[in-house]
Amino acid sequence: MTDIFSGQIFSGQTGALIGDTFTQAAQQYALTSPSSGKEIARVADCGVLEAHQALEASIAAFATWRKTTAYERSSLLRKWFNLILRDEQSIARLIALEMGKPVTEALGEVRYAASFIEWYAEEAKRVYGEVLPSQFGHKRLFATKHPVGPVYAVTPWNFPAAMATRKLGPALAAGCTVILKPAEQSPLTALKLAELWLEAGGPQGVIQVITCSDPVAVSGVFLDDPRVRKITFTGSTEVGRILTRQSAETLKRVSMELGGHAPFIVFEDADIDRAVQDVIACKFRNAGQTCVCTNRVYVQRNILEEFTAKLSVAVAALRVGDPLIASTQIGPLVDAQGLAKVKAHVADALTLGATASVGGHALEGLFFEPTVLSGVTADMLVMREETFGPVAPVIAFDSEAEVIAAANDTPFGLAAYLWTKDLARAVRVTESLEYGIIGLNDPVPSTAQAPFGGIKQSGFGREGGHWGLDEYLYVKYVSMAL
Repeated sequence: MTDIFSGQIFSGQTGALIGDTFTQAAQQYALTSPSSGKEIARVADCGVLEAHQALEASIAAFATWRKTTAYERSSLLRKWFNLILRDEQSIARLIALEMGKPVTEALGEVRYAASFIEWYAEEAKRVYGEVLPSQFGHKRLFATKHPVGPVYAVTPWNFPAAMATRKLGPALAAGCTVILKPAEQSPLTALKLAELWLEAGGPQGVIQVITCSDPVAVSGVFLDDPRVRKITFTGSTEVGRILTRQSAETLKRVSMELGGHAPFIVFEDADIDRAVQDVIACKFRNAGQTCVCTNRVYVQRNILEEFTAKLSVAVAALRVGDPLIASTQIGPLVDAQGLAKVKAHVADALTLGATASVGGHALEGLFFEPTVLSGVTADMLVMREETFGPVAPVIAFDSEAEVIAAANDTPFGLAAYLWTKDLARAVRVTESLEYGIIGLNDPVPSTAQAPFGGIKQSGFGREGGHWGLDEYLYVKYVSMAL
């Protein structure tokens, strides 16, 4: 099978990592490139049998891994971080190949992914306990932190490296073992990371990667077993609800990073040229296929015409094409279902009176033109659902109170953005927006040391910083009488 980035037969791992062995299941499924439409690999299609094998290996490994010192875990994570950076170019090209992210952007993702391993290599040594004051002279009181246990982690296709390391880094630092199920569209990146973990000297069963085309039966094994103590999931709100309900039966610790519908508010005092570039950076990275990217662009009415004109010119200049070419800025949608949703949203908006100042059409294959929609109203699909595509709806507003109400009028609360030079306004608006992440004059606020997560139907729990580590620890209280 010839892949499109090297002209060579794809030679990386395609078997699931069970224990310390990459193993092909009885069945395989075909993985196709969204940019070329060609088959690039046949990946292990695991089922209940492989899930049970991974489960037992994870439980066995936890008995040992939990007892390693923080310094041992830190050293191993540091070695893994160095190997990821060593292979950053090949991992970036692998991301571009299997899910269509432009390779230059994918390289940024790999470095972002590695930063979580670096951060938690350091945080592993900072899991502190406490000595508590006692009202009794003969008692000593202690609070200590411990790993919650084996973890089942489910990651999406849009950040196949970063969503994996954002979960693996803190879990491993805490002393947990992890069974990782990557999205069926992007398993190769996860398998590559696991291969590097083993090269770094990672013990058997501490990280496992189970690949499958239908996750329901596989996930059921881990969700039903009380020995799996935590589930962490990044994906749609609909699936998040299902997994949360299933996890309740065994009272697992749960972290959910779910859907979003991010507003980007541009006030009249904004630097319009910078605001345009920031909207493009936020909206059009990964062809609009990120949970924190802009979904709605609110622009104060007296700068609406100038802003829309400049945004349209900038969007029209974006280069659409093969994601394996360094100059490409917009790659394909990940699959036919994703393309169909984008087409439906744009068609609905145009039917209801919006106009496309640039773009608006599907291209060959899974590509869609970068699009700016004007005259958008609240009843359109783009205003109620995540489009997950390269489409920027622009909406006029008049007052601060009006736009805050409109921005918050959604069941989601993951990320929101605003552009203003007015300090007092910046404070008022950021305090009023009902979101877990705010980008104030900053289109890309995420970083390894900061908390990432949402409120309302965007989920609960946080990834990143010490907050992310706490998700994998429980507190034990010891009262000792002398």
